[in-house]
Amino acid sequence: MPKIKHIAISTQDPDGTAKFYTEVFGLKEIAKLDSPNASGYFLSDGDINMAILKFKNDQVAGAEYGKAYSGLHHIGFQVESLEEIAEKLAAAHSSKREDINRALGVGMNSSRHANVEVKYGGPDGVILDVSETGWVGTSPMIRD
Repeated sequence: MPKIKHIAISTQDPDGTAKFYTEVFGLKEIAKLDSPNASGYFLSDGDINMAILKFKNDQVAGAEYGKAYSGLHHIGFQVESLEEIAEKLAAAHSSKREDINRALGVGMNSSRHANVEVKYGGPDGVILDVSETGWVGTSPMIRD
């Protein structure tokens, strides 16, 4: 069964937002991020990875959000099979976010690595990450 393993918040103040979640909820800083696409933090409670991101370009943030957006940005699910979930997503009329996948250089045909493998569009405009490898700072997925 797929498990929620990742939540991403887009913010204009990554330091302040990360400080809030570490001080109030005791999340641990796993890594600091400064890439051409975003800066921010990866935090974890040991089970779920929370990304605090300040996007640097509209393409990676997604056209509907843009780099100036602040709020919940996307949710990540660790799955047993990218191929099986792709079929379920297609049946549910959920399409790959080729625009974002291309901007990040990810997708099912690229090499697999932790933290993002393929992005899809979900209901209500929520962006979905799906990954077989999971996210840094998360608990291992127990396979049935």
